Amino acid sequence: MENIIKSLSPRKIIWPIVIGIAVSGYLFYRSFDKETFTFVTFSWYTLLFLAISVLMMIVRDIAYMYRIIVLTDYAIGWKQAFNIIMLWEFSSAISPSVVGGTGPAIFFLYKEGVSSGKSTAVILTAIFLDEVFFILAVPLVYFIFGDYIFPPDAAAIVEIKWSFFLGYLVIFIYTLFLAYALFVNPYLFKSFVSWVFLFPLIRKWRIKVRKSANQLIQTSKKIKHKPLSYWVKSMVATIFSWTGRYFVVNFMLMAFFGNIYSIRDHILIFGRQLTMWIILLVSPTPGGSGIAEYIFSNFLGDFIANESWYAPLAILWRLISYYPYLFIGVIILPIWLRRVYSKPKYKKID
Repeated sequence: MENIIKSLSPRKIIWPIVIGIAVSGYLFYRSFDKETFTFVTFSWYTLLFLAISVLMMIVRDIAYMYRIIVLTDYAIGWKQAFNIIMLWEFSSAISPSVVGGTGPAIFFLYKEGVSSGKSTAVILTAIFLDEVFFILAVPLVYFIFGDYIFPPDAAAIVEIKWSFFLGYLVIFIYTLFLAYALFVNPYLFKSFVSWVFLFPLIRKWRIKVRKSANQLIQTSKKIKHKPLSYWVKSMVATIFSWTGRYFVVNFMLMAFFGNIYSIRDHILIFGRQLTMWIILLVSPTPGGSGIAEYIFSNFLGDFIANESWYAPLAILWRLISYYPYLFIGVIILPIWLRRVYSKPKYKKID
């Protein structure tokens, strides 16, 4: 637990901010001309759709909070769910995307009074639902738009496509594996990883991996017999959370360029962001910082009328959808740590 707390040091917010500003500054410098800010006309229409963009992030967070309340069988309240989700987003924002915030999320839930086994079950189930949404949504938009879900003018379009399909395949296999381990035969998973980690180079991690496998077995026991309502509520919340996340960009573009997009365009913008997400998923930088700002113009440039607008819009997008979690986390984390470590120890909720 001490390692988890150390990994959440508020000082770590410096790096994603520095990286993001550096890349945004480079993009801004490269494309700057006197027309750069001519699109900024703050009418009531602009303010309305910017407010809706922010509202989409609030919808996303509320959906995540509701989902974790459902997944814990209503063992936690809204205030606890708020703390868990905000801290989970904070840990993800300061960690490389390939690492994510799974470990800290289990820790946050555990410290809110949920048992270790149930905390693991809830977080693994939440991740599983996210992956299911992704593997279902991507083929749907690809069936509708084909190669239009990729940036049409990107110099490295072949590499982008290969990265996308390879990344999707990895996620698909991982989701099938997780589904099998969760719902069919978790003991086979334990036997498999126990055998794999007998190899000399990775043997030192065998105990930790076996512990994780035991947690997966407990997770399987807890979720196999959940009622249909449990899954329906959780999946609907998952759909709302991802839709809210992606529609930030749709309404942000509407704010500055007016009602110039058809329903088809809005779905295509949604699909492009699904494609962007798979690249950000393997990002080595904290929260995809720098890479997100860079690929924004590649994937959505054909919906923006002037190249000089790419950098300002990319910065605005991240100001709405990413940077708030850094600052909210810095505020909440020390208060939360003082509370959970000072309260009396009660029996954990199982």
